[in-house]
Amino acid sequence: MVLVDMRAWVQLISVFMWNPLMGNFISGHIYRGKLKQICIPALNCYSCPGAIGSCPLGSLQTVLADPFYNWSFYVVGWLVVFGSFLGRWICGWICPFGMLQEWLYKAPFVKLALPQWMRWSKYLILLVFVIWIPLAGARTLGLGVPAFCKYICPAGTLEAGLPLVGLVPGLQAAIGSLFVLKMTILFAVIVVSFMIFRPFCRVLCPLGAIYGLFNRVSWYHYKCDRELCAGCGTCANQCRMNVDPAREANSPECIRCGDCLQKCPQGALSAVYGFNSKTEAIGNE
Repeated sequence: MVLVDMRAWVQLISVFMWNPLMGNFISGHIYRGKLKQICIPALNCYSCPGAIGSCPLGSLQTVLADPFYNWSFYVVGWLVVFGSFLGRWICGWICPFGMLQEWLYKAPFVKLALPQWMRWSKYLILLVFVIWIPLAGARTLGLGVPAFCKYICPAGTLEAGLPLVGLVPGLQAAIGSLFVLKMTILFAVIVVSFMIFRPFCRVLCPLGAIYGLFNRVSWYHYKCDRELCAGCGTCANQCRMNVDPAREANSPECIRCGDCLQKCPQGALSAVYGFNSKTEAIGNE
């Protein structure tokens, strides 16, 4: 339970680490100082009143949507650095919206399984809404749209849309169909989170899709000792992300929560640090 308790504290601390300007939730002010030029690792809206840094997804879309820029080497570089060292550990430990979904899932409610094929939708959203639409708009219309932030992101709606609409009278008068769409998506994610563990992370989040691509090669990763593993299936039954750690210890879906490490009765699963460590899995020669 030590790792589980530690993760809960790290998640909570991260909320205030990315959003320390609590007074802005009263004034409706958005910080636009120099710190906003720095991308934080997790999904956290730029327009959140408490935020001091920029969301990497929002920053990437903004650059791609600008006709005067072709690529954001800074943002992509940071994503590569974070992903190469930590993979989806970022999703499991320091993402505020991921933490919220976990809290909702703890509520006593009917629990459902997520179909495996739905995990692929976040990669489609990454390609279409984060990359293609902003780029296409910049090249054909002279100005692109940060489509994921504008049309989908429920984290942005919760962290920025709702607080600002509640605090700024001018925004209240401007509420239209787009705000209704974003609120509908947020409401749906909240409701489904009572029944399915982290549905947004598993189905909709492009940032999770990016970090997941690094899971197999990241500096921090998991290892299954084939000599110790009894093939009992305990780790797979306990994994709330629907991963079988014994067969695929570094699945792109794994958020490094550590549950499998603590619940393996044989102690076959462990965390490994280093790029050159060999990661073995049962069934893979």
